[in-house]
Amino acid sequence: MQWAQIIAEQSVRSAAAVLALTAWLLMPPAVIAQPAFDGNPEVEAFITQMIDEHQFERAPLSRLFRQSRLQHGVLQAIARPGTSRPWHEFRTATVTAARIREGGEYWQRHARVLARASAEYGVPEEIIVATIGIETSYGRTLGNGRVFDALATLAFAYPPRAGLFRSELVELLLLAREMRTDPLHYKGSFAGALGVPQFLPSSYRRHAVDFDADGRRDLWSHADAIGSIANYYRAYGWTAGQPVLAALERTNEPPADAFRQLLERGILPHSSVAVFRRAGASLTTTVDDDRLACAFAAETDAGTAYWLGFNNFYVITRYNRSVNYALAVHDLALELRRLRDAQSH
Repeated sequence: MQWAQIIAEQSVRSAAAVLALTAWLLMPPAVIAQPAFDGNPEVEAFITQMIDEHQFERAPLSRLFRQSRLQHGVLQAIARPGTSRPWHEFRTATVTAARIREGGEYWQRHARVLARASAEYGVPEEIIVATIGIETSYGRTLGNGRVFDALATLAFAYPPRAGLFRSELVELLLLAREMRTDPLHYKGSFAGALGVPQFLPSSYRRHAVDFDADGRRDLWSHADAIGSIANYYRAYGWTAGQPVLAALERTNEPPADAFRQLLERGILPHSSVAVFRRAGASLTTTVDDDRLACAFAAETDAGTAYWLGFNNFYVITRYNRSVNYALAVHDLALELRRLRDAQSH
């Protein structure tokens, strides 16, 4: 679900972008199904860029775009991000009894690989398993759309984030060349995410590892997926043995102005716990006063709740910038650890 990271960040940059997107979304499916890229001047400029910067040949790239199709369903799907729901609704849908049970079974099947990845990269096994559980239901829902089509659609028919998706299309073409694979071969999510961990092409190239030592970085292999997720988290600064977050005590009083100002500073840890305490935060767990944290809020079924997030929480948001997503990974990981500990006794 790295694609949701894109959705969580997205903002409409102009009224023209909104109108352009609306026009595509309202276009009849029969029209959308027709070739949309052959002769498109922006596509031609992209091909020229690939030739100039990466030494591709024009004819094969032109052929790829002639074979590609604009995907109306991709545009519809990206307009409805699942992580935008209130936290309590998102949690109910993601941290389910079935997902906990299946996560325990997955952990059991891949225990040796998970233990090795955790030891090598310093990322807890339960965080790795929870990430896979939320991303692809432990490898069952990998996406079956052509990734090239999805990225081309978003790169040339989704103005709000066209630049980002053109960059990912570049990365896909480079990845395919490195892997000696037809770019049209890759199947994945509607926003171009690949394999068990749902890496975007740029993350595949930077963070995928050959964890089973078979000579390939194959994110459809569970061993490589497990190692790659651990490598990804470590690359973004996961610190072994450190907390992820701490809940704040509930109160019927509105947050003090000083706390609200801290809340508005974003999810990169920026102030010590002592500063948050002086601003009126009361933690439900013991945390060192000098630990850096951010503050964030989410909607529960009992109203707005607040947490302090530490470095490791921020690292999870590098996988997916939605606070709901990071909370779900954390909560599912806790449930999986409880289940694993109970099974070992």
